Amino acid sequence: MKKLLTKGYNIFVGVKDNRLPFLFVNSPVMSGIYYALFSNKFRREQHAVLKGKVAHLRDLRINKANIYTLIRNTHRLEKGLLMRPRKPVFGLDYIGETVDAFVNIWEPNKIQTDAQYKWFYEVLEEYFTTSGPHQKVETLKSKFKNKVNGFRLDDSCTDKMKYIPYARQEQNKSNITYEEFYKLTKYRRSVRWFLNKPVPRELIDKAILAANQSPSACNRQPFEYRIIDDPDLLKEVTTLPMGIRGYEHNIPMLIVVVGNLGAYFDERDRHVIYIDASLANMSFMLALETLGVSSCSINWPDIEHLEMQMERILNLDRSQRPIMCMAVGFPDPIGKVAYSEKKSIEKFRKYN
Repeated sequence: MKKLLTKGYNIFVGVKDNRLPFLFVNSPVMSGIYYALFSNKFRREQHAVLKGKVAHLRDLRINKANIYTLIRNTHRLEKGLLMRPRKPVFGLDYIGETVDAFVNIWEPNKIQTDAQYKWFYEVLEEYFTTSGPHQKVETLKSKFKNKVNGFRLDDSCTDKMKYIPYARQEQNKSNITYEEFYKLTKYRRSVRWFLNKPVPRELIDKAILAANQSPSACNRQPFEYRIIDDPDLLKEVTTLPMGIRGYEHNIPMLIVVVGNLGAYFDERDRHVIYIDASLANMSFMLALETLGVSSCSINWPDIEHLEMQMERILNLDRSQRPIMCMAVGFPDPIGKVAYSEKKSIEKFRKYN
């Protein structure tokens, strides 16, 4: 009987996974029905997106103190300030929620430890200083001024540079040539064999500072680097990624890149955690190579039981998603790397 039940179950799973998709593929509605009735593969993502959305809206509408809203809207103000020609008055549809968020988040003593607070303040000050006459702008300007209450940035900040749109200076231009940069990209390979020595955290922090300069949609940077170098925790976490079988014992440090879906108020942005984190990760890996440290990107497929284990080990909220992992360490000079010849440029480049 048990064999018959097992056989019947296997037949059902085979039909569900390999035959039914062909019946439901012809429209978005039918595809939705398939995943609602026959597959739970998107269920965790749906829950994470909704959990993040609700957390974002709660902070925005109830607490009026959503940090991601303040970051996004400060960036939007910057884009308005640098436009050519600049509109005399702009941002009327979002300046209210921006000032509300600023008023509820602003702490002047944080300027010394968190440069974004200086950025919030100076961009808003520039906006209100240069904006043309408008009743709404004047009302919100008064609210802004009342909150800062005579605060003078010069009195509390040693950094005299203005954190507002500026013209790039030629003297600050990098002298790295294309040939040198291309050589670095060719030299960087996925390294799987490392020396048995710890990686200093200050080197990792340097690479993260470089990654931190990567572009991000509306500057939200909805991700963080969870760096595992504790031997016991490392041993536990390295059992999870499927792509490191055979060399997991050789990894001195593992980084889990975690995205935060609470950065967004709408489902349309659910993929941005992957885009923004990937932009930063490449800069991070290249920066590591300049410091004598190597890395290996490790895929993190969406597999429910592994997601649950990673969530438990790292104490993640349901709105946080592991994006990928990276093995990091000093490369073993006699360890081999895969050649991994890339596509020819004609295969993945098309103009117009």
